[in-house]
Amino acid sequence: MRKIILMLSVSLDGFFEGPEHQLDWHRVDDELHVHFNDELRTMGGFIEGRVTYELMADVWPTAETDPASSAPTRGFARIWLDMPKYVFSRTLERADWNSTVVRDVVPEEILALKAQPGGDLVLGGADLASAFLRHGLVDEFRIYVHPVLIGRGRSPFPAEAMVPLRLAESRAFGNGVVLLRYEREA
Repeated sequence: MRKIILMLSVSLDGFFEGPEHQLDWHRVDDELHVHFNDELRTMGGFIEGRVTYELMADVWPTAETDPASSAPTRGFARIWLDMPKYVFSRTLERADWNSTVVRDVVPEEILALKAQPGGDLVLGGADLASAFLRHGLVDEFRIYVHPVLIGRGRSPFPAEAMVPLRLAESRAFGNGVVLLRYEREA
């Protein structure tokens, strides 16, 4: 059965975005971007909330042909465009670029999606991740800790979350970002 993997960048003080939704503190260089591409290329689909989908849709459809884009950026653009996307939204009528709009997090439907053949599913978006956590649907966490303190912002995890985890991997990148990969304990 496929796994649902939450991939998320956080500051050292535990925020995934600043108080005004800032993400400009992310330290993504070519080494880290190539790593992301290598990881995501093996996935079977993206599970995104509406906000994450709209942020991605604003950038990635044109990044592949933008002459200012780096090779890793162009590579990710192709991955994002080709990958099936499940966009959770109660307001979107439709979504483009190989996307399916899903209205609600229904555990039985998510388990059926996990049972389909293909690669693991990568979950993005803190609000959606909270809903998946409440239903016990996240199997693995890939948290990228960036070497910066932003002081305040939004935490990616609901206050009531208590999920026992087992460290499966850690890796430091040249730019100071550290990957902490945890699996849910059985």
